[in-house]
Amino acid sequence: MINRSRNYRISLGVCLLAVGLLGCASAGSSNASRAITESPSAMIVQGQDVEAVKRLVVEVGGTVTHELGIIRAVGAQLTPSQHAALVKLDPSLRVLEDSTVQTSAKGGNGKGKGKGPYKTQSSLTSLIDADLLHQEGITGWGVTIAVLDTGMWGDDPIAQDSQGRDRILAVFNASTNEGSHAGTADKSGHGTHVTSLMANSKPNGTGDFNGVAPDVDLISIQAFDAVGHGTYADVIRGIDWAVANKNLYGIRVLNLSFSAPPQSYYWDDPLNQAVMAAWRSGIVVVASAGNTGPDPMTVGVPGNVPYIITVGAMSDNFTPDDRTDDILASFSSVGPTYEAFVKPEIVAPGGHLLGSMQRKVKIAKQHPDFHDGGSYFTMSGTSQATAVVSGVAALMLQADPSLTPDDVKCRLMASARPAVNDQGALAYSIFQQGAGVVNAYDAAYATVAGCANQGLEIDLDLAGIEHYAGLARLAEDGCYYILDHDGFVWSDGFVWSDGFVWSDGFVWSDGFVWSDGFIWSDGFVWSDGFVWSDGFVWSDALTEPASINVWVEQE
Repeated sequence: MINRSRNYRISLGVCLLAVGLLGCASAGSSNASRAITESPSAMIVQGQDVEAVKRLVVEVGGTVTHELGIIRAVGAQLTPSQHAALVKLDPSLRVLEDSTVQTSAKGGNGKGKGKGPYKTQSSLTSLIDADLLHQEGITGWGVTIAVLDTGMWGDDPIAQDSQGRDRILAVFNASTNEGSHAGTADKSGHGTHVTSLMANSKPNGTGDFNGVAPDVDLISIQAFDAVGHGTYADVIRGIDWAVANKNLYGIRVLNLSFSAPPQSYYWDDPLNQAVMAAWRSGIVVVASAGNTGPDPMTVGVPGNVPYIITVGAMSDNFTPDDRTDDILASFSSVGPTYEAFVKPEIVAPGGHLLGSMQRKVKIAKQHPDFHDGGSYFTMSGTSQATAVVSGVAALMLQADPSLTPDDVKCRLMASARPAVNDQGALAYSIFQQGAGVVNAYDAAYATVAGCANQGLEIDLDLAGIEHYAGLARLAEDGCYYILDHDGFVWSDGFVWSDGFVWSDGFVWSDGFVWSDGFIWSDGFVWSDGFVWSDGFVWSDALTEPASINVWVEQE
């Protein structure tokens, strides 16, 4: 258990703390200054009981905007004086500034730099051997994936499965707190694109399905608006809704294709707390590593949660029939996490993937050269790779509905195919590729168990009794390695191998209790450039936007 009066120093080499965000107020009348000072701000107020927190917020004159039962919190509008009164009324409350979460695409100029032309035909399912499962009738039938994103257009390949059955079971708008059984819109395009990769029921030109799990049921949780903006509170409310309705709709998988810079230890972040609660409830949570690679320690929130499945991206290098030249995408974020866990656990196709997108939506308008003029758009990112793994998880759960989230994670890792060189050694570090590239067929028929999240107790973690650290260390030469294991340095010339044997199982993914008295020896003290004091005061911490679709060039 961590002592919150103690300072822990961890560094990326670049300080992520917001600098100068508070600024200085301009000189002016005292009345104008007071009016500005007393303007309400969006906050997240966390306590031990939601109803009690609501009463206290109302008692000081604040306005409750969100009920976030999954983390025993509410979203609220509070002025500075109300904030001060609330803390005075109950010093045990945790009051955090809410965050702006955005989906704005960055980079690129709308001019295609890839190796098009792009055709309405996808080799995605054959790249990961999902097509072999489809031939055996394993198509995701009976499994529901909840997609927390910008929404999804109800076009036929998404709205209906391969049998023509309507399969969007529910729609929930986390921003307005409204749900329906009607179709949904997606003015960004991102949510539709990732959903189509996991669920498109239309056959491609070779007779295979375009989607990894073409018969899966779908839930749309819209947490981002037309211009791609949302808040921490909206995202948490969306996760809360998924957990509350998981039995009603059979939600087994939650897809989170977004990433934000870490602002505290994984257990202190309120979004991460909601994600951990979802995993504990029995939902397989799949999150993107982020698009801020290739430097180490760039995996974002919520991908830095040790329990869940975090996904990086690889590319077929525009030669889908030749797997010997496949590459790790240069943008794919790399571990370890600040708490020394290996992330991502797995990589999946995330380069120049063809997915559904209407021409009139924001992303397609910004990058028209990547649209085929019909219904498809080519896009790269760990968001897309995450959707692929969510689809694979659905196939696994159809094949064996008894699997727990830990089982799914274990079998995904055990069946992955790492990149190895001519000598049979790893060609990419495990901090880059995790266990390797996903293989749907082997994952669905794997029987291994007990190889994920060993040494971690999620109930104790969420209760604040114990927190955990991984086995990554930093050597004197600046290279990361695994305690008592080799460093797995990059080597030229490799193939994605199905014959690689992980010695000692996946001990590098295990954890141990984070102790108040623990001295980070063996090079764990990355440097003194990154300071989180007293669990991090979130006054400036949520001003860094999370991004669902940071634009990256096609790879």
